[in-house]
Amino acid sequence: LCPDQFREGIETNLLGGYYAVDYPAPLMKKNGGGFIVNIASLAAVNPFAGGSAYNASKFGLLGFSEAAMLDLRHAGIRMASVLPGSVATEFGHPQSGRPSSWMLQAEDVAEAVADLVRFPDRAIPSRIDLRPSKPPKK
Repeated sequence: LCPDQFREGIETNLLGGYYAVDYPAPLMKKNGGGFIVNIASLAAVNPFAGGSAYNASKFGLLGFSEAAMLDLRHAGIRMASVLPGSVATEFGHPQSGRPSSWMLQAEDVAEAVADLVRFPDRAIPSRIDLRPSKPPKK
């Protein structure tokens, strides 16, 4: 893995998550709160060979999200992370030719986000691990 690819992964997945919190948090504090959801990955807790940049960026995003949730909750800002497994998108393994019918759909991830923000204000469901129900057997 070259340093530029590693840096790009960190800048996209970790710093992107940081900026997505840094910008709205002061506005949310001023307006009485809100909900921030970061999309991480099961790779944030399950490293895989060849995924050092991706794993590091998602591990970092999850750690950042959990710490920021603790910092922001007293200002009425709830924060959570969704950790999807394999999702059928053009981003994930389009050249592999493997069938995607078993994979999660983008709509499944969107539904998890919608469920989080509808949760009662008195609680913070801080993380959802979202897996395909019938992945290929190994």
